[in-house]
Amino acid sequence: MSRRSLAAVLLLAVALVACDKDKDVEPPKALVAFNATLAVERAWTAGVGGKDRALRLALAPAVDAGRVFAAGDNGTVYAFDGKTGRSLWKAVAKLPLSGGPAAGNGLVVVGTSDGRVLALNEADGARRWLVRVSGEVLSAPAIASQVVVVRTVDGRVHGLAPDTGADLWSNEQAVPRLTLRGTGRPVIAGDVVVCGFDNGKVAAYGLAKGDTMWESAVSPPHGRTELERMVDIDGSLVVSGHDVLVTGFQGRVAMLGLDSGQVWWSRDASSYRGLALAAETIFVTTADSHVIAVKRRDGTPVWDQDALARRGLTSPVLDGDAIVVADFEGHVHWLDAATGVLLGRIATAKGRVTNAPVVADGFVYVQTDAGHLYALRAHPKK
Repeated sequence: MSRRSLAAVLLLAVALVACDKDKDVEPPKALVAFNATLAVERAWTAGVGGKDRALRLALAPAVDAGRVFAAGDNGTVYAFDGKTGRSLWKAVAKLPLSGGPAAGNGLVVVGTSDGRVLALNEADGARRWLVRVSGEVLSAPAIASQVVVVRTVDGRVHGLAPDTGADLWSNEQAVPRLTLRGTGRPVIAGDVVVCGFDNGKVAAYGLAKGDTMWESAVSPPHGRTELERMVDIDGSLVVSGHDVLVTGFQGRVAMLGLDSGQVWWSRDASSYRGLALAAETIFVTTADSHVIAVKRRDGTPVWDQDALARRGLTSPVLDGDAIVVADFEGHVHWLDAATGVLLGRIATAKGRVTNAPVVADGFVYVQTDAGHLYALRAHPKK
């Protein structure tokens, strides 16, 4: 962890203690029994290394062409057959891995807590290149045929050459003095890449040269204290057609135009996780671990599920007609996308799941912070 990140975490902890010293903090909601209509099974499991040390690293599985890639903070990257869990290769990097992996275009790319980016050959795990960037990497990179885009905690976005890792371009946004630990993952859409930042802005850059196409203040800071003015956009944003969907901490859920950054609508919401989209409905995990649904066209509320409140939920992901989230105790939950009703649940090994599950090819892949990887399948109960 960099000194700056550590200082931010400590400052946030002190501020929260100061705010709550005269009142009781509500505990996480206890899980209660319900009439499950989905049966969830473990298809396979694997260990990828790591320790649950509350570092909030951005290590989550990636899927490409039927293969699952995962990394542990002990410095090892793995490839598995997505259906069977059979090990395909293992690359011992001996680096403090902290962000990724990302997979595509023949590469598997991971970032480190000491500001390096490692690219491996997707077929066999052979090292392609290792380069240094400007700061800690706390989100998975984004890979296109002509550039690998990496976001670092110092507000910079780097465009790296896929064949050599050479720095093609970089751009940056100002970083407030106090921020949450984490960064939003870059999202590539056509010839631009879109990123959210700790100052509450979303920006789009040209993939070829990194030139600024637009930037938009989705959640302007407000309040008297630095804690009140935190408006980080750390969660996953979604690009769909001509729209960018985004949510931020102590800010808003909003829809922007991909071509201009114009805010078409926004609704008050606080999330340091992210959102998912299904047809005309947006799903958000809020800062207090409600899962909410709003209409895509204008943000009108559809439903609010609070049965998992304060359980440190991940960003939501879609699994067919269900929403999937995981919590701080390693439970994975399925909710009905139409109503928010709980459908199913399974317990993994005890330990926090910080990063969103990944859904592909009928499986839900979940990685705990302690380095346990699970392939799960849900089906209606008979």
